[in-house]
Amino acid sequence: MTRDQALTEARNAADKARRSAEYVDNVNAGGDSMGKVPRIAAAGELWASTARAYAALAAALPETTKEA
Repeated sequence: MTRDQALTEARNAADKARRSAEYVDNVNAGGDSMGKVPRIAAAGELWASTARAYAALAAALPETTKEA
């Protein structure tokens, strides 16, 4: 895996975490009649942890260089 690939994965996972948080806000605002908030929040935290792991991996990898 290259640094750019790790950064792309980190961005994708962070976006999924953000969307999960937005969904939790929407579900919670409408009343959590099905108990969805804890499950969705837990999934969002997993995506956030995944984003942090990929970001750490990217930081440890050498900078991606463009070949001519």
